[in-house]
Amino acid sequence: MDTKRWKVDKFVGKLVDYPQVKEAAQLLRQNEVVAFPTETVYGLGGNAENDKAVEKIFQAKGRPSDNPLIIHIAHKEQLSDFVEKVPEKALLLMDAFWPGPLTIIFQKKDGALSEKASAGLKTVAVRIPDHPLALAVLEACGLPIAAPSANKSGRPSPTKGEHVLEDLDGKVSGILDGGPTGVGVESTVIDCTEEVPVILRPGGITKEQIEAVVGSVRLDAALTDQTSAPRSPGMKYQHYAPDAPLFLVNGSKKFFDELIREKRQEGLRVGVLTTAEQVGAYDADVVLACGKREELETVATALYQSLRTFNEKKVDIIFSEMFPNEGVGQAIMNRLEKAAGHRVIVE
Repeated sequence: MDTKRWKVDKFVGKLVDYPQVKEAAQLLRQNEVVAFPTETVYGLGGNAENDKAVEKIFQAKGRPSDNPLIIHIAHKEQLSDFVEKVPEKALLLMDAFWPGPLTIIFQKKDGALSEKASAGLKTVAVRIPDHPLALAVLEACGLPIAAPSANKSGRPSPTKGEHVLEDLDGKVSGILDGGPTGVGVESTVIDCTEEVPVILRPGGITKEQIEAVVGSVRLDAALTDQTSAPRSPGMKYQHYAPDAPLFLVNGSKKFFDELIREKRQEGLRVGVLTTAEQVGAYDADVVLACGKREELETVATALYQSLRTFNEKKVDIIFSEMFPNEGVGQAIMNRLEKAAGHRVIVE
């Protein structure tokens, strides 16, 4: 299949009437799959009401069919088409964070969406993205759109149109290229079907921000349990992985240096993931500054681009610093742990 790539300035007025947006929306209505940018990463969209469209998403990505998809909508009013009810705490979160990088899980109406989109679950994950191009194509097609990240399953998520093309050229009908995304890591996923909301995936909205709106929430145990069926995208399987094996290092600078030296003596090409503050401190083959440690939001923004850069540099092994497991650091560590297959070298 020929993959069309439309470069669109997200600052253009009345994007919903833009010819490229209309063409992408028409393909979605024809149950084809189209990639588009959100404020987090690029999504691969398909009609959430149609089994064949959803199957095309899984096929293009090589994604396991028991991994549920997030439904993207343009307006809160669309929820009534496929959601049983909107709990009070969900309403508070919607008012506070929609449009934005927060996905909320609701009880699903029977038969309202493709069962394949929710992987057979009785619940459905929904968000309104905070990106003008995403909102324009959602408005233009008028459909609930299932959209996981627009990458080959398991690889680092795409934060640029080039990343989507690299992974999915010839496998999707089109790519709406709106330039680099902003947040860099996927949305936070929170289950509001229980009395105390449960964070199933940390992301662009922090636990602290959520608790400021609805009070106490908890983290789901399945974030570390790899044996349970996933209730949210990103809870199961290795994700975000670069080509070379990635190891998180928990230890002193001296210990880190010894690991690098040992692997280089074995003839391996070694990569190190660090931040701007320490980029000159490591004697490795490839040292990448992934944002600033003092501004963890910049680490989140640069994370997937850094992991893809290691692929381009053809390293044999990657050692990564670890980050504080709080605030947006929780999302960064969640992605790094999955990219490393939970491999941590402890001093």
